Amino acid sequence: MKTPIPMPVLSDTMKTGRLAAWNKQPGDQVREGDSLAVMESDKAVMDIEAFSDGFLSGPLAPTGKDILVGSPIGYLCDTKEECREEGGPLHESPVGEKGTNPPPAAAPEKAAAPSRPHPPEPMPTGPGGESESPPAASPYARGLAGDLGIPLDALPPGPDGLIHARAVLERALGTTPPDLTFAPPARKRPPTAMESAIARNMEQSLRTPTFHLSTRVSFRALEKASGEAKLSMTLLLCRAAALAIIQHPRINALWSNDGIYERERIDIGIAVDTGNGLVTPVLRDVGGRPLPEIAEDWRTLKEMSLKGRLAPENYSGGTFYLSNLGMFPHVVSFDAILPASAGAILAVSAPDGKDGGNLLTLTCDHRTIYGAQAAAFMATLAGLIDNPGPWTGVTI
Repeated sequence: MKTPIPMPVLSDTMKTGRLAAWNKQPGDQVREGDSLAVMESDKAVMDIEAFSDGFLSGPLAPTGKDILVGSPIGYLCDTKEECREEGGPLHESPVGEKGTNPPPAAAPEKAAAPSRPHPPEPMPTGPGGESESPPAASPYARGLAGDLGIPLDALPPGPDGLIHARAVLERALGTTPPDLTFAPPARKRPPTAMESAIARNMEQSLRTPTFHLSTRVSFRALEKASGEAKLSMTLLLCRAAALAIIQHPRINALWSNDGIYERERIDIGIAVDTGNGLVTPVLRDVGGRPLPEIAEDWRTLKEMSLKGRLAPENYSGGTFYLSNLGMFPHVVSFDAILPASAGAILAVSAPDGKDGGNLLTLTCDHRTIYGAQAAAFMATLAGLIDNPGPWTGVTI
């Protein structure tokens, strides 16, 4: 029996995955739990494990290409005799225009995608230089363009020579590619899965109506507490924010079209630059657990972030976010973009050199948080930072 190995789905927003490497080859015997391949998701690198004993069989999906979740990336056979390469590599054109399902697993010999069609020949033009035939486009793109009133001849074709729905939607949303006619030469590469996810998240976040509120606070006492307790400033800022949220729970709320979610726990996402992109590991229950316990979790999450080993449960579902650039002395002011799962994010700048004060800027979703509520939260937070002794257990 030949059973397909599906591309795993790791989160509700994940549409495609990308294989970084195969650890096994067709014909190799595998045991349940063996790592078959390494998968690059939108936030991390994960192992794809064998779900049963057997033998790996092709055709295997290629590495470095986006593959729809649920699509077969290879097969497991009961016997070695069943394992033979059938056709070319899977998913030569993995991501369909409308997210269509992969071919049925019962017919693996048909799983290989058809070869990419050649671009159509240039259309003959009339005396006025206008095309005698309409531009080549997929039926879905043609219908969508008609509904939106977008002329097809104003849209760029895809690699196969056809205009696809994506080009129609990009024009409708004002996200058409930049005009590079007179730009200098450049090398184009596809974005990594992480870069694509960051771009999608930022576009979604910028559609949220937000406002910004800033205050200046001296970190002298907090720095002393950090040294005495041997805890990072970022961790103490998270704790102070959580204690302030307990007094102002509206900061922890989330707007949704089906209602306002008033969360019963404070989970804080912390922006971390891995060198390859931005991730936001989430510390759970920051307001309710002992500081040493939270500190150990933060140490583990940082290590996983830098190794690209965060799982979805490690970076999803934050109720409040923190972006700390206080370690960069030249960054004396900035504001952060609000993630979709939270009502507020706090940006922490470096001291500005005037009075040793750091500028804190809160970005809020104005649908759930109003100016007076944000101001009251910031006043409470400033008081906790000014006097960290009672909540850190350190004598200042």
